[in-house]
Amino acid sequence: MSIGFNVDEIFQMAEQIERNGAYFYKKAASGAEPQTAQVLLQLSSMEEEHEKTFSRMRAELSEKERKATVPDPENQSAAYLRAWTDGQVFNVRSNPAERLTGREQAEDIWRIAIGLEKDSIVFYLGMKDAVPERLGRSKIDSIIKEEMAHIAILSGKLETLHHQSI
Repeated sequence: MSIGFNVDEIFQMAEQIERNGAYFYKKAASGAEPQTAQVLLQLSSMEEEHEKTFSRMRAELSEKERKATVPDPENQSAAYLRAWTDGQVFNVRSNPAERLTGREQAEDIWRIAIGLEKDSIVFYLGMKDAVPERLGRSKIDSIIKEEMAHIAILSGKLETLHHQSI
């Protein structure tokens, strides 16, 4: 069965992905050296800000954009969205310590973070095609731009670390 989403549901997923990202970074920070932990906590804070941004964007949607694209009398869409976002980009079911061995340098951490952010952009690009234009597909571009800005920030920090080591 193909499930079509409207832009309101995409924003719900974006908010969940950002919550998952913040959780991932906080958990990773709990086992990291102090300097790396500080960076990871900053990333967590950025994810929380993105969640707020997406929440505000969602609040601005019209009733037409909020309309469900498929009947959902038992509210299964919410459970489906939660299951999808929990494993799609930032898998909160896995222990971040498994991903981070504790031997990573700060540069490794930044690269992992950039990879995770790229994954979220890929997710949003894929979801963009699932939203009909008449229901607000163009608003998905706002999400993608937010994540691209996040990658630009992360890349800048990675570049700074690179220059410091030269």
